[in-house]
This record gives sequence, C-alpha cells and structure tokens, in this order.
Amino acid sequence: MQETIAIFYGSSTCYTEMAAEKIQLQLQNHHHCQVDVYNVNEQGIVPVHDYQHIIMGIPTWDYGELQEDWEEIWDEIDDLDFSGKTVALFGLGDQIGYPEWFLDAMGYLHDKLATLGARMIGYWPNQGYDFQASTALSDDESHFLGLALDDENEFELSEERIAKWCAQILAEFAQP
Repeated sequence: MQETIAIFYGSSTCYTEMAAEKIQLQLQNHHHCQVDVYNVNEQGIVPVHDYQHIIMGIPTWDYGELQEDWEEIWDEIDDLDFSGKTVALFGLGDQIGYPEWFLDAMGYLHDKLATLGARMIGYWPNQGYDFQASTALSDDESHFLGLALDDENEFELSEERIAKWCAQILAEFAQP
C-alpha cells in the first residue's frame, strides 16, 4: 500500500498514545507504510480530510465515558465527511475495573463514523477477554468493533494483538 495512513488518538494516561506509537512502528517497520500520527488534543480532527485510510484510538473512561480529548472534539466530527474513507478503530479499557463498560467509547465512535459514511474495518474477535458488557460489540457479539486493548490488566498481550491487527487492517484497507 503506497497511500499514507493517519492515526488519530486522544490520551490522558499515555496508554492510548503508546498504543498509537506501537501501531505506527508496526506499520512502518514491518509493512513499510507511511503513517502520520495526530493527537486530537493538539491537532484536532480536521486533518482527517487529507486521508483515505484512517485509524482512530479512543480509551473508555470510568463508567463508559469519552476520554476528555475526544469529548472536546466530539461535535466537530459531525461536520466531517467520511464517505470514501476507510476507518479502523482501536480502544483501550479496563475489563476488570469496569467490566460493564469495557470499550464503550469505541462503540460510540464506531457508530458515529459509520453514520457519517465511513467504511469501518478492523473488527477483532472478543475471545480471550473477561468483561460483562460493551457497546463496542458487533451485532452478533462475536467481535469488537476494533482492536481491544487492556494495558491495565493485559499489557503483555498488546504487542502480539497489535501485530496481528495491523496485518489484518492492511489487508482490509486494500479491499475495495
């Protein structure tokens, strides 16, 4: 793939930022992709106009709430046109501390982007996770609506999950 991929993320505790950097490194070093990274707190969401292939990273806070950087730009997203764009999501959550709201923010973002015309990819199997409920599940509840990371409780699994997911989304980005 020659086209540049953009990663947009918001992060309060650095976990989502670190995941974005790991995804960038994986795509650049192992798949030779050009990847631009944007912290939505610093650069906002408007640069999304310049990309066809987009990855967004969003953590879920407390009881299924948006992280503050995403909350700041949430309404701005509605003014963007995502038709013709392919978007993959990754979310961070705490399945032990907040099992009833695991990755809810990723579900909210997925639904918003799909409504705005994005072709959503990067669904991830939910096997191997221990949670009670999530708005980030596919209709049949077999997959998360993006890569599910829990660096609070399963940090040691993140590298392998990111590597597999990056290979998966590159194949999905390439599909018409």
